[in-house]
Amino acid sequence: KLGYRKVGPLPGSTKLWRITCFFVDRHHRGRGLAKIALNAALESIKKRGGGIVEAYPVVSSKMAAVPEWRWFGTPSMFRNEGFEEVAPLGASGVLMRKTIGP
Repeated sequence: KLGYRKVGPLPGSTKLWRITCFFVDRHHRGRGLAKIALNAALESIKKRGGGIVEAYPVVSSKMAAVPEWRWFGTPSMFRNEGFEEVAPLGASGVLMRKTIGP
């Protein structure tokens, strides 16, 4: 298994942003709100000078959402926005990155 620490450090002067999960009320799920939130976050990061953006979606649909409140997204959701897979994270996750210029 390739763990996060073995992926390697980022250059010291690089801004690092993390998108860890999305909070969508259960009554509003399935309407594309996470995609809207992702695009808004990426635009906000760009306005703040960009940098490397990390995301941690899960590869198992059973693990993609915690029923109570949060959703981690899927690799395809992030891939569609230009993220690339960097390394697996345990049995159900994947580290993805995208670089955004200023």
